[in-house]
Amino acid sequence: MGLAFRLFGRPFLALQDSEKAHLRAINLLKFFSSNPLTRVPMRLLYNPKKTIPVKFLGADYKHPFGLAAGMDKKAEAIRGWETLGLGFIEIGGITELEQEGNQKPRMFRSNTSKSLVNRMGFNNPGSEKTALQLKRHFDKHGRPNVPLWINLGKSKLTPLEQSASDYSTTFERLWVYGDVFVINVSSPNTPNLRELQNDEELAKIINACQEANEKLASQHLCNKKPILVKIAPELDDVQLKLVVNTAMANGCDGIVATNTTTSRPEPNSNSDMKAFAETGGLSGEPLNHLSTEFIKKIYQISKGEWPIIGVGGIMNADDAWEKITAGATLIQAYSGFVFEGAGLTKSIVHGLVKKLNQHGLSSLEEAVGLSHKKEALD
Repeated sequence: MGLAFRLFGRPFLALQDSEKAHLRAINLLKFFSSNPLTRVPMRLLYNPKKTIPVKFLGADYKHPFGLAAGMDKKAEAIRGWETLGLGFIEIGGITELEQEGNQKPRMFRSNTSKSLVNRMGFNNPGSEKTALQLKRHFDKHGRPNVPLWINLGKSKLTPLEQSASDYSTTFERLWVYGDVFVINVSSPNTPNLRELQNDEELAKIINACQEANEKLASQHLCNKKPILVKIAPELDDVQLKLVVNTAMANGCDGIVATNTTTSRPEPNSNSDMKAFAETGGLSGEPLNHLSTEFIKKIYQISKGEWPIIGVGGIMNADDAWEKITAGATLIQAYSGFVFEGAGLTKSIVHGLVKKLNQHGLSSLEEAVGLSHKKEALD
């Protein structure tokens, strides 16, 4: 199916506006997963035939590959992502207030370099409507069969000094539905958002969410929900160490590396030049190496004792393997689905199984940080 998509699907999508193509893909996924006649063939076609069991923060994942935030901002196609065989699903980013996002056009694609530039601006229904959407889904279909992650953003209208309240309000409203929450302080498309990556402001946000976490866990007589932080790839080494240490010291359970980048590689085509000239965050293949380097640095700073989720430019099993051996326990893709199609999950999981066998490893945990262990032996 991957070859069919590259031969026929990708050229068709290239003729469409990027955001409209995205919305059509979500609608098609919703439609085909809405009834057994189409859902069963989809599952047979796209679900990996093999598993790579991994334990992450006390929960069992059938394999380490999941959906990154940004693809399903409104939690519209949860059943569809399950049908495609993903190991976990991240929805959002969700902000306290509903917002339209930035002016269109705001998403741009270059097929030459397999890259996307977006300046969406956290367009989403807001925390109240998202809670209603999730309640309807849970009432009708039950909890998803895989862990559901929720990405938390800051409302554009909320002043920076009130950010902690903004994040924690969204967290409280969605707490009962999410299995893992990701504090996103790294989108380049909300003015001044990345300023929240400094140690003092980040600590305030984490602590506000942790207070709500403890209160709700006590009320529901259950464990607290894991909270992660998502960072930008523009941090220098000093800033990165500060963010990691601040997040760890304030009880964050892990880190997502990385968000999109405001940097640009050298363009190799007119398509590249056109996309790279746009303002916004760059994702896709050009982000791959940069995000992997950040994973390596975080693994070293945390001495391999803090969970890392790798995201950025994963297009195949080789990319996924590099991030895992650099130190990532779980991995995610967004642009990869745009450029490689729905068969990406199956190809990556099967490819990772082969990698484990080639290296004589019996579990994914043995592969996490493997490149560091090899460097230590050399």
